[in-house]
Amino acid sequence: QVQVVESGGGLVQAGGSLRLSCVASGSIFSIDRMGWYRQAPGKERESLATVTSPGSSNYANSVKGRFTVSRDNAKNTLYLQMNSLKPEDTGIYYCNAQITTWQGLNRSYWGRGTQVTVSS
Repeated sequence: QVQVVESGGGLVQAGGSLRLSCVASGSIFSIDRMGWYRQAPGKERESLATVTSPGSSNYANSVKGRFTVSRDNAKNTLYLQMNSLKPEDTGIYYCNAQITTWQGLNRSYWGRGTQVTVSS
């Protein structure tokens, strides 16, 4: 059994900062790519930032220069530091992890999401 759980969301004023965390736990042998995704009201889920196990990262143009993704492989934890937040950053933030279990199963796991609301 594998779980992916996000935390750190909340209400913040425009220009403020938040730090999201995502912890993967359970029968984990290894984690390849991890990433943050956002679903804004009335829109499809979009990729914001991903990072591979060695640490190579990619960002959506909409968050480049404002958001920083990082991971602690020893703790199976992914972070997203969000600065200079804008009202359009409002949405549910999801964590995704590509995990290989000790049973040899490799698949993508999603968390349930954490709400981020940026007020103007």
